[in-house]
Amino acid sequence: VPPTLECPGGSDTWQDVTVDRSSRLCQGQRNPCNSSVELAWPCPENSVCAPDGPGLIQCLCDNPFHGYKCLREGTFPMLLFGGILGAATVSLSLLLWGTQRRKAKTP
Repeated sequence: VPPTLECPGGSDTWQDVTVDRSSRLCQGQRNPCNSSVELAWPCPENSVCAPDGPGLIQCLCDNPFHGYKCLREGTFPMLLFGGILGAATVSLSLLLWGTQRRKAKTP
């Protein structure tokens, strides 16, 4: 990066920062999950910390937990979700087709 700019995530998130006349070299990204520094937002119970870019973390849910703050146990109800979404889409499409087709002009 140009020497006037800071390293992405700040200089603390890199192991080696070298600045010369024409550039700033940021090397060796540090893992914020393994540091002794307390995280600003610790991961909730039933989850594990994972790095997500310079100075960023993400919390990944352990199996079999999912959902908001990894509080739901079991698997995501994919069939139920897909069925409801599909039925709503088809119903809305049929309703719009039935109400809007009279407005289409024939050549």
